[in-house]
Amino acid sequence: MSKEKIILGIDPGTTIMGFGLVKKKGSSFEMIMMDVLILNKIKDPYLKLQKIFQKTLAIIDHYHPDEVALEAPFFGKNVQSMLKLGRAQGVAMAAALQREVPVTEYAPLKIKKAITGRGSASKEQVAGMLMQILKMKEMPKYLDATDGLAAAVCHGLQNGISNSAKNYSSWSNFIKENKGRVGKS
Repeated sequence: MSKEKIILGIDPGTTIMGFGLVKKKGSSFEMIMMDVLILNKIKDPYLKLQKIFQKTLAIIDHYHPDEVALEAPFFGKNVQSMLKLGRAQGVAMAAALQREVPVTEYAPLKIKKAITGRGSASKEQVAGMLMQILKMKEMPKYLDATDGLAAAVCHGLQNGISNSAKNYSSWSNFIKENKGRVGKS
């Protein structure tokens, strides 16, 4: 008999953060909830990060997920955008680690491929496939919510083990795996 697992998926962003929770039992998935945190009215970038941290903690404290799956920032042409996304992801990761919930990050292409079979799938295609997998009745207003949900389903499909994913169960594990990224003062 397979154990039931609750997975929180997060699509980090400094304008909109999408998130979703699924319950996985065996090979079936059930959506618990999905939503977005809209941050575009907050001008101070540090207050945005604080809101991401607080919202992530609130979700974890309310739903008690067993694991968190994060979409990793992708390298684009705009370095500033990538840095902002990295900060948003780091703050969400810190909140999960603060509550001692294991974190796994996945590349956007990995998530799209896990859900649709194609790494080049559009947000709409990912959302459409999730609607089938999770028997959702209607398309959400913000596709960032389904992106967060997609990270959770992707993680569930991987059973938490993937050679292209990075797993962190504690700060010490994160530091050990990222020696070059963690500076000394």
